[in-house]
Amino acid sequence: MEDQDFLTFIKKVKEYTAIDLAQYKEAQMKRRLTTLRMKRGYSTFVAFFDAMMKDKELFYEFLDRMTINVSEFWRNPNRWEVVEKRYIPEMLRSNKRLKIWSAACSTGEEPYTLAMILAEQGALADAHLQATDIDEGALDKARKGMYLDRSIRDVPDKYVKKYFRQDNMMFHITDELKRAVKFQKGNLLVDTFDTGFDLIVCRNVIIYFTEEAKHGLYQKFAKALKPGGLLFVGSTEQIFSPGQYDLEPADTFFYRKKGV
Repeated sequence: MEDQDFLTFIKKVKEYTAIDLAQYKEAQMKRRLTTLRMKRGYSTFVAFFDAMMKDKELFYEFLDRMTINVSEFWRNPNRWEVVEKRYIPEMLRSNKRLKIWSAACSTGEEPYTLAMILAEQGALADAHLQATDIDEGALDKARKGMYLDRSIRDVPDKYVKKYFRQDNMMFHITDELKRAVKFQKGNLLVDTFDTGFDLIVCRNVIIYFTEEAKHGLYQKFAKALKPGGLLFVGSTEQIFSPGQYDLEPADTFFYRKKGV
């Protein structure tokens, strides 16, 4: 009965939101959502779903729990240093109008990190920088651009001074960066992707998908990249046999689309 209750929940969520929980690793997802359901006082997932449909705040809490909105600026700083000092300058030598996508951008730390790097190299005004996430609540926070001090602990000092305004414990992103990032809702598992990207950054979300979902997503990312474009993944998301997606290793956690 418990399994059927969760399966019915998965079915209802897909029908009403287009979010397919069946493509996420079941044990992890069920454990996180069970904790939330019990915390909010619902004895079954079906009852929890009915409540979510009537309570927008509860629905956003579900999305937040499902998508694990844990993010920070310059996460894994040595990898961002590769973006800053190697790949962005390399791209700019052949193309001054870069097209970049931060996929599953959570509360905005990642696309704003990209925006700072582009701004510092004089390339932000000409760049197309888009950021998507499935969670409207996370996107609202991203658009506001307000962060606790713990989120910026890895940001180089020169960037903190130039691109943030401190107000007590909160740090506000400059309007220049906020205007430069185009935030919008997106579902990686069902959406059709745009094409011609120089760089796609998708980190620390693919790990939660099933192998079948990962396979389909890597195929879509590869098609979305221009020849020679880069896919930047998380530290636990190594792509095995990248050649099947027309990708090849470029550096640790970076994959380049073949063709150049």
